[in-house]
Amino acid sequence: MYTTNPQIVLGTMDFGTRVAPERAFAILDSFVAGGGVWLDTANCYSLWSDPSGVGGSSERLIGAWLRARPGARDAVRIATKVRQNPLVPHSWPESAEGLSARAVRTGAEESLGRLGVDHVDLLWAHAEDRTVPLEETVGAFGELVSKGVALRVGAANHAAWRVERARSLAREQRVEPWTALQLRHSLVQPRPFTPLAEAGHRMLAAEDLDLARSEGLAVWSYSSLMWGSYVRADKPLPPTYDHPGTPRVLAVLDDVAGELSATRNQVVLAWLMLQGIDPIVGASRVEQIEEALAARHVRLGDEHLARFAEAR
Repeated sequence: MYTTNPQIVLGTMDFGTRVAPERAFAILDSFVAGGGVWLDTANCYSLWSDPSGVGGSSERLIGAWLRARPGARDAVRIATKVRQNPLVPHSWPESAEGLSARAVRTGAEESLGRLGVDHVDLLWAHAEDRTVPLEETVGAFGELVSKGVALRVGAANHAAWRVERARSLAREQRVEPWTALQLRHSLVQPRPFTPLAEAGHRMLAAEDLDLARSEGLAVWSYSSLMWGSYVRADKPLPPTYDHPGTPRVLAVLDDVAGELSATRNQVVLAWLMLQGIDPIVGASRVEQIEEALAARHVRLGDEHLARFAEAR
């Protein structure tokens, strides 16, 4: 069982590209000083912002920070992902590495090199790869755990049935199963059955939470704060969120934030954590991560959950 007290996860996707090293170091320092533990990155971050056309900048930045901060490795846990880094620069998704045994092993080895560590605390399969037998992928992840390269493994952007099938295969192979899910989730929700504009994103569904609670899996959410849309007029919600439920939920959000003397963002994060979800928060300034960490002290209750549910 991996259920623990939910916590804020620092998303480092833009570190080393859109967030310059000096500022990224300051955010990491502030996160650790504030009691933060988990860092979330990926081997493909951020290929779309890097002139090289491939990922690796985020992991290299974290590696540089670890070298500059003796003892920092003991203070943080690192989660990274394999599956999406292109094998040919500027050729994504056409040349994305996939989840073959070779790709998983190579991807993990290269991530360790960039991070400058001998293991990661959690290795994610970043997305499904249905061109590869699931048995092969499961075996490769299990092998990395047995070698101590990854302490735990998880599935990001996977259908719940695929996760459960993979866990069954892991039992058959007597290897470590996926024990964590990472999916997109936030307080506001898009119109049902409307395709998302963001390629590769998969929304958290009721069946994902059902599986996680039944099996004791950790659940991490990304795009938790909707890229600043809760608090920035210059970043409106995507068109897929234009439906009657959105203004009703936002009205309740304002009411609750006022009642609890909290910011909109803090209430959203507290709402996620109250449901046992670990929200990933990307930050480009120190004050943003300080605000996020303070959400741990927002006392949201079941009554607030009910009000948000009714507004939908």
